[in-house]
Amino acid sequence: MVGTRLTPDVLARRIAQGRGSGEADLVVKNVRLFDLVTGNLFVTDIAICGDTIVGTYGGYRGLREIDGRGRIAVPGFIDTHLHVESSLVTPREFDRCVTRHGVTTAICDPHEIANVLGPAALDYMLAGADRTVMDLRVQLSSCVPATHLETAGGRLGVQDLVARRDHPKVIGLAEFMNFPGVIHADPDCLAKLAAFSDRHIDGHAPLLLGADLNGYIAAGIRTDHETTTSDEALEKIQKGMTVLIREGSVSKDLHALAPLLTLATSPFLAFCTDDRNPLDIAEEGHLDFIIRSAIRLGVPPLAAYRSASMTAATAFGLRDRGLIAPGKRADIVLLDDLEACAVSDVIAGGVLVGPQAYAGREPVAPVGLDSMKARRVSAEDFRVPAPGSTAHVIGVIPGKIITEHLTMELPVAGGAMQPDLAQDAVKVAVVARHGVNDNIGRGFVHGFGLKRGAIASSVGHDSHNICVVGVDDSDMATAVNRLVAIRGGFVVVQGGRILAELALPIAGLMSDRPFEELIQPLKDLRAAASGLGVVLAEPFLQVAFLPLPVIPHLKISDRGLVDVDRFELIG
Repeated sequence: MVGTRLTPDVLARRIAQGRGSGEADLVVKNVRLFDLVTGNLFVTDIAICGDTIVGTYGGYRGLREIDGRGRIAVPGFIDTHLHVESSLVTPREFDRCVTRHGVTTAICDPHEIANVLGPAALDYMLAGADRTVMDLRVQLSSCVPATHLETAGGRLGVQDLVARRDHPKVIGLAEFMNFPGVIHADPDCLAKLAAFSDRHIDGHAPLLLGADLNGYIAAGIRTDHETTTSDEALEKIQKGMTVLIREGSVSKDLHALAPLLTLATSPFLAFCTDDRNPLDIAEEGHLDFIIRSAIRLGVPPLAAYRSASMTAATAFGLRDRGLIAPGKRADIVLLDDLEACAVSDVIAGGVLVGPQAYAGREPVAPVGLDSMKARRVSAEDFRVPAPGSTAHVIGVIPGKIITEHLTMELPVAGGAMQPDLAQDAVKVAVVARHGVNDNIGRGFVHGFGLKRGAIASSVGHDSHNICVVGVDDSDMATAVNRLVAIRGGFVVVQGGRILAELALPIAGLMSDRPFEELIQPLKDLRAAASGLGVVLAEPFLQVAFLPLPVIPHLKISDRGLVDVDRFELIG
């Protein structure tokens, strides 16, 4: 990454304050610095000039001073891959929600909102990133639309990406999900990769190994967050990738990959959340949760904290952070307990995180308030004609976005296939909502445990059409129509009655409310879904991943069922 050129005056101030010949702008007194080189704790002050650390391993005087009270100081955490939209709040609220958990840098891919709004989404997210207390960096979305098998609302060509590549918040190119296009040298993929060949390019390569992985990495792709086994992760890091260990609200890979994270491998493994909703953040935490969970699984604390900061900074070319050391960005987390990752105070870019810091941010006008353009539907729209009794069924795997391709014998009535609760096979449909067409894809899904009613979401990766799972066709129609009425969100319906809902009017993906106000509606939604028999811990994000046709094996789009092994429609 290219840094900011400094003036002689700024350099002179930093040198003087670092040498102790003048008072530092800010001094954090009496901390125990956790040294990411040796793993030792050292009692010291930390001197800060502007947004930069200038002094450690000594005593300093400051114009302002913070009493560290013997707390442990570690570098600010870096979330290496996430979608702000999955937090269900705006960048402004994401900042308030997450920074207090020690996250001082977050690297986001806005492809969720970009699949709804196209180039306008990039401009909205870049404007938001310019006005956060944390350093919110942006990877420009590489695969919009994500697939030709579903209808998206937005499209990003290589020219749209190149036009924004020099924005100061941009690192490079976001997760290249179209790995078949890369390894088969699709011209559009090659054009995007070539345009960013001198910048960081994120990967997205589930289950990709061997010679195909070699070709994928040879295209200049340097990271991957879709790794789900230790063997897969080891091959990828041995071939030069940095594997981003993901622990989100649905995709949970930490338990599988934690045994690989040692002092020896920590330079090659970082952490990310990918998709984490505000209820999980409120109840468990964010990267702080991943760090303490890793340590509980036996990861050495030094390895965990290296991965959370130093490795992440190195992988993305952020040479100005990742350590508490002179010349590094003043991103500091004060902990009451190292192994529990008990965050006490956070300093981001030399600013103490808190209400005063947040109050100075300028708001960004919302976008996509008219993005819900689906037609009104009826129960008849969810009828599944029966050419026979054998049905392709999506098999949900809890904690994964990978699905199974099942076949089941289902009951038939009136020439239409019916749900079979004994086999936990219920209906699933995707309703196009971008105004491009009126497509509805229909199928069956196993693994929700749903016994009655319907649940629906306008968050449907990655094209973000409406996805609805239900036992009753009328309830499915009620759920879809309610989502259109509230401009997107989540809803639970039984017997034609709305049991719980959360409106997400910004592109049908994000709320315009403070993050604290989303907690109770999310609890109500979970409780209502559980009352219908749903057994999944995070049913709405699981619903949201059912239309994602980039990971094997069977998915559903607005055009029908997709066999992703062959990348073709089968129904």
